[in-house]
Amino acid sequence: MTAIADPKAPRTRQTGPGRRVTRTNAEAVGWVFMRVSGVVLVALVLGHLVANLVVPADGVRSIDFAFVAGKWSSLGWQLWDLLLLWLAMIHGANGVRTFINDYATKSTTRLWLKVLVGIAFAAVVVLGTLVIFTFDPCPMVDGALLDGAPGFCTP
Repeated sequence: MTAIADPKAPRTRQTGPGRRVTRTNAEAVGWVFMRVSGVVLVALVLGHLVANLVVPADGVRSIDFAFVAGKWSSLGWQLWDLLLLWLAMIHGANGVRTFINDYATKSTTRLWLKVLVGIAFAAVVVLGTLVIFTFDPCPMVDGALLDGAPGFCTP
């Protein structure tokens, strides 16, 4: 039987030049987050689909500017869509990060791919959050409501 000289050897390994792979709590937390956020995302998406496609009498034909304006005039729906956006983006970016770690062989390639994912993540989250909270359900041009504005808007 061969003895292991380094007691750390079974826990760490070299997978390439200068790359040391270790098991950390961050990876374990990420693994658990992906499972929990996946379940929460399924519930959020199903709720979103039911509210948008099943509850309205006309189904998808009822979705227009007024429908979205009516939903986003409620803080509850804004928070629902915000949670859906953030969880989906964090879940997706973490998944892409995992693929990059698994398949990108050069450390510089890994770095730049992760930077690009981070930039895309930040742009979508910031712009999506701004849209959700700065959306004007009663658009006015020169003091007059635009056509298609919801019925609860008054000039």
